[in-house]
Amino acid sequence: MGRVHVGTCSWADRTMIEAWYPPDVTTPAARLRYYASRFDTVEADAPFYAIPDRRVVENWAKRTPPGFVFHVKAFGMMTQHAVDERALHPELREYPHEVERGRVKRPSQEMVDLAFDLFLEAIEPLEEAGKLGGILMQFPPFFTALDEAMLEENFAYLDYARGRLGKRRMLVEFRHPSWVDDSRVRDTLKFLGDRDMTYVAVDAPQFPTRTTMPPLVAATTSVGYVRLHGRNRDTYFARNVSAADRFDYRYTADELEEWAPKVRQLAEGTDVTYVMFNNCKYDYAPRNARELAEILGPEMVSPVVPPTGDEQLGLGL
Repeated sequence: MGRVHVGTCSWADRTMIEAWYPPDVTTPAARLRYYASRFDTVEADAPFYAIPDRRVVENWAKRTPPGFVFHVKAFGMMTQHAVDERALHPELREYPHEVERGRVKRPSQEMVDLAFDLFLEAIEPLEEAGKLGGILMQFPPFFTALDEAMLEENFAYLDYARGRLGKRRMLVEFRHPSWVDDSRVRDTLKFLGDRDMTYVAVDAPQFPTRTTMPPLVAATTSVGYVRLHGRNRDTYFARNVSAADRFDYRYTADELEEWAPKVRQLAEGTDVTYVMFNNCKYDYAPRNARELAEILGPEMVSPVVPPTGDEQLGLGL
């Protein structure tokens, strides 16, 4: 049975900063160091919105201890999302592109190719430091497997993305349940497994219309991955709300207990499993992450012992 690492899908959400960090932990450097003194893994979600500056990523590597693992959410253009034109990397601006309501739509293949290249160059410091876990490819709800033509087209894109990422760990999160309905699930999981793509299990609100992914747990590679989005049915599909508001939910002890056997099942079939909380409103994510770690116990989750002394928090960099 592989070890389990528990963390959150952000360390710098505004409401999380206000609710979770001590009052004297006030700088980005101090916050990341404080986080890394409590957890040994995290997702970097900011790169989804804009390809980060390489120097920023270098600092992520410098400010975390050996063995700390970052999973990086792929830039939206890499997963067929419309992206904010204002956030485009300068080199991407040189390519012709359509803009609708400030969002880049239908970029050329050359533009997408370059987005992959620029993204991978930016996160290279994490690779060099041995701190890159996986690249989270979260596809939009319209990326479906509803018919054979759509399935073939989207399988082809997954193959394309696999080729662009090379040997890096590719974490695939679907957001439409057609990928795992009774008629598709076996083929979907086989496709991912044959190409060394990790299926990302999710917890999300469930609706009678079955418009969200069910909480299916499956191991398609030696790495297991779970993302818990909360169960706020009122905000999950809301428009013009922040990510924190969309995932405004605190799991109860009973709900976390529901996930414990699923995580154990996943760990039995993998070398390592990551469980990441995306309910980053207030202190909900770090609180729930710690609660789940306690439920799973030290035999599965290695405890991260908080350091003593301000020097351990890295208040200087």
